[in-house]
Amino acid sequence: MSRISKEQVKHVAHLARLAVTEEEAELLTEQLDKIIGFAEELNELDTDNVEPTTHVLELKNVLREDEVRNSVSVDEAMKNAPAQKDGQFKVPNILE
Repeated sequence: MSRISKEQVKHVAHLARLAVTEEEAELLTEQLDKIIGFAEELNELDTDNVEPTTHVLELKNVLREDEVRNSVSVDEAMKNAPAQKDGQFKVPNILE
């Protein structure tokens, strides 16, 4: 017994404004039926002692602490600049 019909697949495809051929509707019906079957199998699992989670992996903040550090001096930054003027990088004009 199928849990979803080809007409239901066509109806959902129509609502999603997707054009599906007869062959695609047939294939999607089979695939969706398998997915629904798998979901039904999952519903049979005993999850009474399983703590609810929002993520399968434990997430932690990967950002470093915000602390003051030494930075590059203006002279060091300008050392390799191809062109500079008044302590700033000089770049070609992009607007005329």
